[in-house]
Amino acid sequence: MRSSTLIAAIAIAMTALTLSNVQIVAAQDQPNIVMIISDDQAWTDYSFMGHESIKTPNLDQLARQSVVFRRGYVPTALCRPSLMTMITGHYAHQHGITGNDPSPKYAPLNTELNKTQRAELIANVDKHATLPRELAKAGYLCHQSGKWWEGSFERGGFTHGMTRGFPKKGGRHGDDGLKIGREGLSAVTDFIDMSIEKKKPFFVWYAPFLPHSPHNPPKRLLNKYTVDGRPVTIAKYYAMCDWFDETCGQLIDHLDKANVRDDTLIVYACDNGWIQSPDSRRYAPRSKQTPYEGGIRTPIMFSWPTKMKPAMRKELCSTIDLAPTILAAAQLPQDATLPGLNLLPNLTSGSPIKRKTIFGESFAHDIADINNPEASLLFRWCITDKWKLLLTYDGEVNRYQSTHPRTEKRPQLFDLDADPAELKNVAADHPELVASMAAQIENWYPVKERKAITKF
Repeated sequence: MRSSTLIAAIAIAMTALTLSNVQIVAAQDQPNIVMIISDDQAWTDYSFMGHESIKTPNLDQLARQSVVFRRGYVPTALCRPSLMTMITGHYAHQHGITGNDPSPKYAPLNTELNKTQRAELIANVDKHATLPRELAKAGYLCHQSGKWWEGSFERGGFTHGMTRGFPKKGGRHGDDGLKIGREGLSAVTDFIDMSIEKKKPFFVWYAPFLPHSPHNPPKRLLNKYTVDGRPVTIAKYYAMCDWFDETCGQLIDHLDKANVRDDTLIVYACDNGWIQSPDSRRYAPRSKQTPYEGGIRTPIMFSWPTKMKPAMRKELCSTIDLAPTILAAAQLPQDATLPGLNLLPNLTSGSPIKRKTIFGESFAHDIADINNPEASLLFRWCITDKWKLLLTYDGEVNRYQSTHPRTEKRPQLFDLDADPAELKNVAADHPELVASMAAQIENWYPVKERKAITKF
C-alpha cells in the first residue's frame, strides 16, 4: 500500500511539474505586444524613409531591428475608422465606423439625436472581437493610451487605460488618453512594471496625439528646425515628428531596462497621412482623409528580436493584417472572418507574401447615414504591384468639402514606380487593366446603390 501510494504521489507530482512546465513554456512563447501608432504623419517623414530634415533616431533604430514594409498602407485615411480597423481587423464598411462623427447636417451637435447616434456608433465595437478583448481572455493585461474614440477603454476590452470616453466630458476621441507622450509616459511605464511584477504578458496600445495638431513642440525642438526660408508651420510640424520619435525612444528604452525587449513584439504604423501646408496650420491637398499616397501610405514595422530577422521588405502590406498577425503571435486561434493575412510565418521565415493586391476605401469625415456606409462613400481603390486604381463615388460630404473636390469622375490609374506623386492619370492608356482592377474592387466590396464610371 505504502509503495503504491508513493508511486501515485510521485506520478501526481510529475504530472503537476509537467503541466507547470507547459504553462511556463506557453508564457515564454506568448510575447508582450506593444502597438505604436503615429497620428497624422506622412509616410516620407522619417529619417529611415529618406527625409532630409526630420530626425527620427529612435524609429530609425527600431527600423534596424524590424521587418519593415516600406510600402505599407491603411485602408481608410481617417483616424477613427483607421484605428477601428487596427483594433478589430475589419474594413470600415464591415465594422461600421466609416467617419469620425455623425453628420451635423442631420443630427446637429448637442442634440439628443446627435448623442444617440454617437452612442450607436460606439456600440459597433461591441459587435466585433477586438485585440485587447481576445488577448485579455488569454491572460494578457491590456493598456490603452492616446487616441481612442469608442467610449471608455473598458468598452474595447482593455483591462487598464486612460480614456474615460463619450458621453463623459471631453470624451470624443481620447480625453485623458491624449496626454500620453505630450505629458510623459508614466501611465504606460507604470503599467508595464505592474504587469512584469504580476508575471503577466502585456499589450500596450500607444497611440499618442503626436505629431497631430496642435503643433506646439518644445522650444528646444522648434529651434532645431527653424531655419531661414522655412515657413514656421513646416518647422513646427517637423519638430512634432521629432517629439513623437523621442517618446518612442523612451518607451522602447523602458522595455530594454525592464529586460523584456527580447520577449516583446513591437508593431508600428501610422493611422493616416499628413502633408503640412506651408501657408496654414492645415494639411495640404491629397493627404489626410484622401486615398492618395499622402493619405494612406505608411511604413509598417514588426520587431521581435528573438523571432524575426530584421529586413526591408518590398511587398505590399496593410494594417488590415495587424490583427491576425498579432493574434497568431499570441498563439490565439485565427478568426476566419478576418480579411487580412496572418503574416507571422512570413515575418519569422523571411518568405515572401503571396498576396498581390491590397484594397481600401474612403468615406466622408461626417457620416451621412450611420446604417448605410454607401451614403458617405467617396472612393474605393486597390493596388497591384506598381499599379493603383481609384474609383470615385458621389457619397455625401458635409464638412471638409475642399478636401474632396472629386473633379475627376472617371477612373484614376497611376504607375507608382514612375509617378509616385500620382500626377498623371494613365487610365485611358490601359483600359483592360482598369477593367480588371475594377472587377477586383467590386469582388472585394460590392457596392449596391452607387456606381463608378469605369470607362473613358
